[in-house]
Amino acid sequence: MLSEKEKEVARSLAYEDLYFFSRYMFYVRYGYEWVQSDHHQIICDKLTDIFYGRSQNVIINIPPRYSKTELAVVNFIAWSMGRMPDCEFIHSSYSSTLASKNSSQIRDLICHEEYQKIFNLPLKDDSQAKDHWKTQAGGTMYATGAGGTITGFGAGKLRDGFGGAIIIDDPHKATEARSETKRNNVINWFTETIKSRKNTQQTPIIVIMQRLHENDLSGFLLSGRDDDEWEHLCLPAISDDGKALWDFKHDIVKLRQMEQASPYMFAGQYQQRPAPLEGGFFKPSNIEIIDALPTVRRWVRGWDLGATVGGDPTCGALLGIMADGRLVIGDMAHGDVSVDERDAMIKNTASLDGRGVLISLPQDPGQAGKTQAVHFGKILQGYKFKTSIESGDKVVRAEPFASQVNTGNVVMVRGAWNMGLVDEMRLFPNASHDDRIDALSRAYGELISQPATVKYATAGKRTFR
Repeated sequence: MLSEKEKEVARSLAYEDLYFFSRYMFYVRYGYEWVQSDHHQIICDKLTDIFYGRSQNVIINIPPRYSKTELAVVNFIAWSMGRMPDCEFIHSSYSSTLASKNSSQIRDLICHEEYQKIFNLPLKDDSQAKDHWKTQAGGTMYATGAGGTITGFGAGKLRDGFGGAIIIDDPHKATEARSETKRNNVINWFTETIKSRKNTQQTPIIVIMQRLHENDLSGFLLSGRDDDEWEHLCLPAISDDGKALWDFKHDIVKLRQMEQASPYMFAGQYQQRPAPLEGGFFKPSNIEIIDALPTVRRWVRGWDLGATVGGDPTCGALLGIMADGRLVIGDMAHGDVSVDERDAMIKNTASLDGRGVLISLPQDPGQAGKTQAVHFGKILQGYKFKTSIESGDKVVRAEPFASQVNTGNVVMVRGAWNMGLVDEMRLFPNASHDDRIDALSRAYGELISQPATVKYATAGKRTFR
């Protein structure tokens, strides 16, 4: 429990600082402390920039359930109205029910006894509606669903200083984001209705959402097709250096599990890098899935090697060329394994493939690579294998094989591993992992470098995974 003197200090800080206000009012209302994360401070700093006129139109992309509504809608509006009681806000979400619920939470927060001790902001006596209420100083709050009517309402004030904003929180429903018609309805509503509700050209617009599609509202605004300039604050669940955004919510192990389970969903909603369902770099829909292994001229098993558990997985892709020149993906060995387990995986896979399959392994540069090649030679005694240093970046290496996929020159044996490969193709080159693509690129490069006089070979007896 805080003493009255401590509360007086806290109230003073809450008046000045949005993030402190958010944490303090959370503690007052619920009796325990807000679990803090750096991204909460980052969001509050950007919202504060908007309040002081340092930013205007801002897109914030962040995973679901990471406190975005609590901070950018409920707390920001309540805090701003306390500072500027005549502010005029419009708030929207994909559902009018959800927008009204958020509006009601803002009103309840303002009516809280401790809030009134910070700001002393009386509401008008007739402010009982969830979606529309007013302050006695002339401030207004109006909430509606995306696509809803906003006739007669505006946001912002015809005066200097912050006068309110339009705040859009998740304008697309996740289950409807793949519908081009419904996506375009939201975008048209934004351009034709929302933007006309600004009372001044300086009225800020805040769009805070998880990414659901490359052509969602964020994608439209970031593409430059809107006539305003937009700042972009992107907060992926996993940073580029492999750290979790909010470890309390999802640690890195859990995030990797989520990514493995649904790469397409994870790329958009959690990493804020949505990929086209049909693929951008690769067009996996052009790959025919076959049930029986065809006659193959020659096989190559290309490997991409991981080094630690929890890092990049190890993958071995079996790729063959048929008599008619088409390529067949015959198998995909894949696992998040230690170095010892990786070596056993390579040896066991070679045994299943048989001696007619050429094995292609990446080699580190320098003396370490020479030592590595000797090591693999011991593991793969009796099998044909080659090692080579990777050249060029992953995109350059993948382009030749992608061309084969995209022209319909690749088939794939049906197996449980198909989905993981297809998902990785859809997301390439923006996925967190691209080991399957790297392995296939290596196999294809080796396959086409072999002379045409190589004898026909078939894979050994194996269980396709």
